Amino acid sequence: MSNETRFNILEWLKNSEEHFGPQSHLPKDCTFEGGVCVGKISEKAGLAQSVISGYLVKMQKAGLLETKRFGQWTYYRRDEGNIARFKESVRVGL
Repeated sequence: MSNETRFNILEWLKNSEEHFGPQSHLPKDCTFEGGVCVGKISEKAGLAQSVISGYLVKMQKAGLLETKRFGQWTYYRRDEGNIARFKESVRVGL
């Protein structure tokens, strides 16, 4: 989390509705609550979608985010289980 934008993304996704509003492209029967599309994250961060996509993929590979694709949109949300395990491992390691 040495990158301020990646840190901010994780913080924003804690309360995605508050920071990004409703996600209009999610299907009505969607079970991916809290998911935010790359475009919305890019807008809020003020960076190109390609840059944000790269950040999101890295965070997903690190286990901090979950992803789901609906049509042409990819949505990301926090992986709370993995984040809690990471926090605990850091706490125990100190």
